[in-house]
Amino acid sequence: MIVRRQWQSIGEVVLCSGFPTQLALTGAARLAGLEPLTPEGGLSIGFITAISLGDTVLLVTLIIWLLRRRGERVRDVFLGHRPQGRDVTLGLVLVPALLIFISSMMGLLRYWNPDLRNVPDNPLEAMARTIGGAIAMVVVSMVAGGVREELQRAFLLHRFRTDLGGAMNGLILTSVGFGLGHVVQGWDAMIVTGLLGAFWGLVYLSRGSITTGVVSHALTNAAQVVVSYLQRPL
Repeated sequence: MIVRRQWQSIGEVVLCSGFPTQLALTGAARLAGLEPLTPEGGLSIGFITAISLGDTVLLVTLIIWLLRRRGERVRDVFLGHRPQGRDVTLGLVLVPALLIFISSMMGLLRYWNPDLRNVPDNPLEAMARTIGGAIAMVVVSMVAGGVREELQRAFLLHRFRTDLGGAMNGLILTSVGFGLGHVVQGWDAMIVTGLLGAFWGLVYLSRGSITTGVVSHALTNAAQVVVSYLQRPL
């Protein structure tokens, strides 16, 4: 019975890793006539928005179904039993510190090894150089980044903690996967996002709630999009 539960959890982790759902949605979008690249070779804002928001709906629905299927309470997994006000406040306080960390780490990595900046023009930042693109990217980064990724991270860590060798195993694997999911932005960005994933994973494990992670992740993402728009070439 224990072995069967472990294999079931492995299947759920793979299914909710983001890769199967995004691959399926990408295939469906291309069949519907949406292309990932613009004629100029950049990423299509419409395609990225459709895939990101569609994956959010699909993945969150799937996670909730899997939890309820086992008789687990969604609120217990994602919010725990503590009042959420302090977690919201902590999330807000963390935003400036996270922005400083991101900027500092990117600078240090590029100074230490310039080859890590293998993508001179971040394709996601490039989409935020028009007001329409910036608005779309703010929505995508907050919903698909701040909300979906923290729900996903919490679910995966929960499965590792209960069935797959402990939360630390899950923290390492989810952080690596989080970083690899951003490799399109460059190796330097991949390393920094992996570290951020580890941080938000630790926050969830320590507080038993995704609230701090969602608030700080969503607002940090949004702030980065706004900065990219303000720094665009005029």
